[in-house]
Amino acid sequence: MSLLEQLRGMTVVVADTGDIEAIARYRPQDATTNPSLLYKAAQMPQYQRIVQDAVEFAQSTETAPEAQLDACLDKLAVGFGKEILEIIPGRVSTEVDAHLSFDTKATVAKAHRLIELYAKQGVDRKRILIKIASTWEGIKAAEQLEKEGIHCNLTLLFSFPQAVACAEAGVTLISPFVGRIHDWYLKDRGVKEIAPTEDPGVHSVQRIYRYFKSHGYKTEVMGASFRNIGEIVELAGCDLLTIAPELLKTLEETDQPLTRRLSPDAKNGDAETKIHLDEKAFRWMLNEDAMATEKLSEGIRKFAADLVSLQKVVAKLMKQPVGV
Repeated sequence: MSLLEQLRGMTVVVADTGDIEAIARYRPQDATTNPSLLYKAAQMPQYQRIVQDAVEFAQSTETAPEAQLDACLDKLAVGFGKEILEIIPGRVSTEVDAHLSFDTKATVAKAHRLIELYAKQGVDRKRILIKIASTWEGIKAAEQLEKEGIHCNLTLLFSFPQAVACAEAGVTLISPFVGRIHDWYLKDRGVKEIAPTEDPGVHSVQRIYRYFKSHGYKTEVMGASFRNIGEIVELAGCDLLTIAPELLKTLEETDQPLTRRLSPDAKNGDAETKIHLDEKAFRWMLNEDAMATEKLSEGIRKFAADLVSLQKVVAKLMKQPVGV
């Protein structure tokens, strides 16, 4: 069997794309999107009907330009999500505006809005994961939402304290970013390559997975942001892995034995001592990790910038000034 088929027997495979055709091609269980992916998809000719539907919805429900733009972007995210859910059997992750990453109240309000829009489309909230940046404020928002039965995917996760805080908050899913950790260490070490077995991003996910399983946390671990299939191979058996279409294609075309690396039942050595984090401890531990601090800030800026780019595309279609 191909690596992809073997992987499906160990791990829930998730498509990391807004391209509906690619999702249909690779038949993942779940799918996840973000502003970067939606920005690309919204410019593809085959998806203009979804974009136009969002524009018409916003113009029919709001009068103020800024409110129209917000409504259009929310509807666009839900429109792509609904299309994806018609193809996959599982869940789709829909991201909250990165500009709200440090505002718990606004994040909760935006999540409520997205769930409301999905409900109007007949989509059960059980099939939606609200995707939120793993800041302290984002984690607290997710904690509140989970208590309301709204499930969350905490993204832009680069460090152990972020993962622990998410688990203690009872979030459904976390997305540790393997590839972006890899990128930071390539630059920091001044090297061009790091073997998958030595990859700090891989080691981070392995550590989090084993800690969660050792202490009975229900939060699922979904490795994300891969740079090569070697990283994926080293995480075979992780709860979920979200993989871009080009790497799904490589996995599908590669025939070699795949060994399970992670298992909830396996003895993973001495378990790390369980810790509890309040806000002060969380912020200190995150601050002590230069890589995580830099990549979290960078990731929020990048998602926010891509959302602004998407706003410009939508504003042009709505015949609004680009700066609105």
